[in-house]
Amino acid sequence: MSDASFYDELRRWPGEEVSAGLAHASETAARGAVAAAERGEALTPRDFMALLSPAAAPLLEDMARAAQAITLRQFGRSVQLFTPLYLANYCTNRCVYCGFNTGNRIRRSMLSPEEIEREGRAIAATGLRHILLLTGDAPKKTGPEYIAEAARRLRAFFPGIGVEVYAMTVEEYRLLTAAGVDSLTMFQETYNEELYAGLHPAGPKRDFRFRLDAPQRGAEAGMRCIGIGALLGLDEWRRDAFFSGLHAAWLQERYPAVELSLSVPRMRPHAGVFDRVFPVSDRDLVQYITALRLFLPAAGITVSSRERAFLRDRLIELGVTRVSAGVSTAVGGHAVASAAEHSGGDAPDVGQFDISDSRSVDEMAAAIRARGYQPVFKHWEPLEGASYACGRN
Repeated sequence: MSDASFYDELRRWPGEEVSAGLAHASETAARGAVAAAERGEALTPRDFMALLSPAAAPLLEDMARAAQAITLRQFGRSVQLFTPLYLANYCTNRCVYCGFNTGNRIRRSMLSPEEIEREGRAIAATGLRHILLLTGDAPKKTGPEYIAEAARRLRAFFPGIGVEVYAMTVEEYRLLTAAGVDSLTMFQETYNEELYAGLHPAGPKRDFRFRLDAPQRGAEAGMRCIGIGALLGLDEWRRDAFFSGLHAAWLQERYPAVELSLSVPRMRPHAGVFDRVFPVSDRDLVQYITALRLFLPAAGITVSSRERAFLRDRLIELGVTRVSAGVSTAVGGHAVASAAEHSGGDAPDVGQFDISDSRSVDEMAAAIRARGYQPVFKHWEPLEGASYACGRN
């Protein structure tokens, strides 16, 4: 891998200085950033900081209009649909905010090759042609070869296959790309290194630097699309939002052939107890999404089923290019679990987190059309004159 690392860039922006910059940014600076974005000028990290600051909160309508215009120019009215496919929930990490935490007493399972195909058929029957494969962090059970074999079996149904799994080496990512995986989603969760250590008290995910460099390793391994982001609510949202955008801009500059995407997930209820959540309001989320669009006009933005239907429908017009539909966060939740229930078998596994928007693919597509947009089911086939990037569940 290249000697360059985003970690070096991160160290040039100490957290306390970023917090101070956000607190002291002026409305004048934020207005200037909106005007520059409307003129098509590239914004600086300081511009992005101003757009995320409390001083920019009164400018939400101006930011929304600018974000909508930029999105229409860059992406047209296309919105890509996808759904997650959970392969397994075994995990060796003790992430205190996650339902898959190895200390949580939930039923653990993993799909067999035949069950993976059954899930794939059920998802493909909805019309979707892009999926996201997920596992916990347990390489001895769900190693790279297991995930690669899942991708090979699913290629018959999906031209677009992404992964949101544990951090891997360049060689392991190359194994996945050779099997047909073309996109990688990797979330740092929080860019606050000190806080990160407390949130990840045990397990391989505790290695902050190895996870931080994973998107870069994926790009060097040939992933066509890289998705990143922070889990909003683990730290003060403005600071994690700033570092997420900075990370994406750094990757865009070094890997211009790779499609970059950001997700904006907020904390949701899950198995276990975690009550140290920083508040992130709906207005905060709107400010973040519109600021992202102005700072990174060509990046994809994903809003998942963590958010309720009413809000997701309205966010589409503000810069969102990718949404999930027909979602289950349980292992085998699309076909295998329901088949077991109907036959009198065990109840489905507990999901990684509770979703807010349970609409089917058809319902989500209808909602997108009702807003005047076009749902895109296929991967890498945008509407004429438009483009889109891949995206977190």
